[in-house]
Amino acid sequence: MDASNFINIGERTNVTGSKRFMRLIKEGDYDTALDVARNQVENGAQVIDVNMDEGMLDSLEAMRHFLNLIAGEPDIAKVPVMVDSSKWEVIEAGLQCIQGKGMVNSISLKEGEEKFLDQAQACLDYGAAVVVMAFDEDGQADTEDRKVEIAQRAYDMLLEKLDFPPEDIIFDLNIFAIATGIEEHNNYAVDFINAVKRLRETCPHAHFSGGLSNVSFSFRGNETVRQAMHSVFLYHAIPTGLDMAIVNAGQLEVYDDIPEALREACEDVVLNKRDDATERLLDLAEEYKGKGKQKDSKEDLAWREWEVTKRLEHSLVKGIDTYVTEDTEEARQQADKPLEVIEGPLMDGMNVVGDLFGDGKMFLPQVVKSARVMKKAVAYLLPYIEEEKDEADKGSNNGTIIMATVKGDVHDIGKNIVGVVLQCNNFEVIDLGVMQPMNEILSAAEKHDADIIGLSGLITPSLDEMVNVASEMQRRGMDTPLLIGGATTSRAHTAVKIDPRYDGAVMWVKDASRSVPVASRMVDKKARAELVDELKEDYDKLRERHANKKKDKFLTLSDARANGVQLDWENYAPPRPKLPETTEFGERQAPPHAKSGANGEATPESGMYVFRDFPIEKLVDTIDWTPFFLSWEMKGRYPDILNDPNKGPEARKLFYEAQAMLKKIVEDKWLTANGVAGLFPAKRVGDDIHVLSDDRSETVQVLHNLRQQTEHRKGVPNRSLADFIAPEDSGKDDWIGGFAVTAGLGSKEIVERFKEQNDDYNAILVEALADRLAESFAEWLHKYVRAELWGHAPDESLANEDLIGEKYEGIRPAPGYPACPEHTEKDALWKLLDVDNTTGITLTDSRAMWPGAAVSGWYFSHPESRYFVLGRVAKDQVKDYAERKGWDIATAEKWIGPNLGYEPGG
Repeated sequence: MDASNFINIGERTNVTGSKRFMRLIKEGDYDTALDVARNQVENGAQVIDVNMDEGMLDSLEAMRHFLNLIAGEPDIAKVPVMVDSSKWEVIEAGLQCIQGKGMVNSISLKEGEEKFLDQAQACLDYGAAVVVMAFDEDGQADTEDRKVEIAQRAYDMLLEKLDFPPEDIIFDLNIFAIATGIEEHNNYAVDFINAVKRLRETCPHAHFSGGLSNVSFSFRGNETVRQAMHSVFLYHAIPTGLDMAIVNAGQLEVYDDIPEALREACEDVVLNKRDDATERLLDLAEEYKGKGKQKDSKEDLAWREWEVTKRLEHSLVKGIDTYVTEDTEEARQQADKPLEVIEGPLMDGMNVVGDLFGDGKMFLPQVVKSARVMKKAVAYLLPYIEEEKDEADKGSNNGTIIMATVKGDVHDIGKNIVGVVLQCNNFEVIDLGVMQPMNEILSAAEKHDADIIGLSGLITPSLDEMVNVASEMQRRGMDTPLLIGGATTSRAHTAVKIDPRYDGAVMWVKDASRSVPVASRMVDKKARAELVDELKEDYDKLRERHANKKKDKFLTLSDARANGVQLDWENYAPPRPKLPETTEFGERQAPPHAKSGANGEATPESGMYVFRDFPIEKLVDTIDWTPFFLSWEMKGRYPDILNDPNKGPEARKLFYEAQAMLKKIVEDKWLTANGVAGLFPAKRVGDDIHVLSDDRSETVQVLHNLRQQTEHRKGVPNRSLADFIAPEDSGKDDWIGGFAVTAGLGSKEIVERFKEQNDDYNAILVEALADRLAESFAEWLHKYVRAELWGHAPDESLANEDLIGEKYEGIRPAPGYPACPEHTEKDALWKLLDVDNTTGITLTDSRAMWPGAAVSGWYFSHPESRYFVLGRVAKDQVKDYAERKGWDIATAEKWIGPNLGYEPGG
């Protein structure tokens, strides 16, 4: 079990677990209660547990009201809700309110099988995951065997009688208090941990949870000891299979930071190692009442006195490259051959790095810095190795891996990070870069006798290209293992679409932390065979579930259109754009389709504004830093992540280094930012938006939109972006906007320069910052449009966090994203704004933007316009869309892709 997968379930929105939250709900102070939920999310909770069970509350109404409020708070609603109640009617009321996939806490067998199955079926109907308590007709399970017996019975029943998805089953095996002074309680933690370990083997794909605070209940009032007990418990429970727990996400101690004596005493209690463990912890606990932690921040160079191999290890683990050349030379002088320095102390040090990363004790930024140190050391040694010209001295590695971003796709930050992590574990990584055609990838694999091929992609067309690569590998008779990764990929897609096309090993790799163990098993033939057997069983089940899963319930396209968003156009006047002749930053130009403006002057009803060499310093203060940390696989919301008890020190270091890099980018003009925005007369015709000439007499471009088609609950419309533009029979003039921005011009050269210096860390840092600057540019430009160019929100005064939280009027959906997922609609945007020439941003065959640090989309001004997820569409809409686009059905199926509600050609 990987600790990086562990899910924190926030406990503070529970009236039984938080006196403050209970008081707020009783007093009707729901605004402050929302802050409690928000703080839980900001402190790292990936799920929030909501419980309103209190004798003096109308629990059902309180649950319904609170969850409806959460639905309107994007920074809270972005995480799933666990509806928690002992009353089924309260749970059901909660399920009717939450958006997306919910979780139910809880059901059990305590009232018999019939009621258990009825409630489980209801959860299944609502699409919710379910927490199953280790409780049956005979009571609560307290021993290891009872926990296993009840959970196994429930698991078998759910799968056999309801075909319940096993990945939606979460077992709570009852975490009980230990160190209570009662001998029978001493083994409670061990029983829990052992039960999880056993059930992980016999209940595939199920999850395991528990209320963490229970384990330390005996020490209430002594938070230092409680937090230490929680960390020790998780340290031992997570590797056996515990993958979530109800915790106060902001109060978890870092295992290695617990004072040694306290950690040892907690270990003795949690693992029931000795008869006097409770008494020893009680004695020690007195020392920690009211004590805080102190850290010595002074730089300690005592390690420079160590033996050279230990100094090299220290440099690698800490990412310090200051002394690596002189230490490498000293190690070379002591070695018989320079290659021995690489195969000896340097690889030993990188093995330590790999182990620490695998154990969750190092984070990606640290690993990438370690790789930088390693590369500098190797680069120093290479001339000496070349001098010896001894082929027998060619070093061994763990395997050769070809990595590439597939044809049409330009995104490679994640791929680059994975490559660095693999190199840190002695794999030879040959990175072909981005937009790599199938034949180039496979030819490189054959040329280098690759042990593994790794494919990466971000945009949805890349999924089809990966299928094509797998098919071609099968045609060529290859047996090289194939690794799949990237934001749009998934285990299910790999199992259903890619694996059937290739007889060799195919595996999805979620992120960098999984890459090393997977690659290590793939290059070992025996381990690979075992892994392939595991994958076959797993993939067969995934394919079976995919084939047998409940089909989406679709409305006919005509019924979906009839249930579209109903806006009051009669009493609403769309805002007329201001379209100033001159602006502070952008140059106004006539759009390419304008009939007037032969000499370049602007036309009256439309306006296009070009922003060349935009001052990047204006974008620094409005960067959204949370995604920046996510790109380094450091989960947590900025700025709270800087004070996270576990990630905080490394997050702060990364942030400060990013600030220093930004200063260089601005002062030395490393990057160029260009953008364009345009506003055009428009009208709605069916589900299409017609962009009109200035006199509105003719259509100059048609924007094709898809409509939500799955059956919604009563009162919820089936949305299309076209709904937010005035229909042609409304008698109202309306407008639509479009934009494209980049902050990535020049980044390729800077990144290549760093890579030539063996500095992957700064190369990745530049790419990640260019992405953030492009997003900041998009946010700045939208604000400028709302206030100045269109002017529909001239008095808007929002803080940066409110802009990031999209609390402004209007939306800017992007082609290729959930509301308009069909990528070829970028073609219309490019024609309207002449994007190639005005910004330098080009499109690949798959409609990815180059440079990758680019953002584009549409502007809608209607105050009721909103983002939404299209979901799946049925055959009649695919046919209709193909006719509107002038495509055949196969082309429509290709581009609509993951949103198809049926198999292509089916």
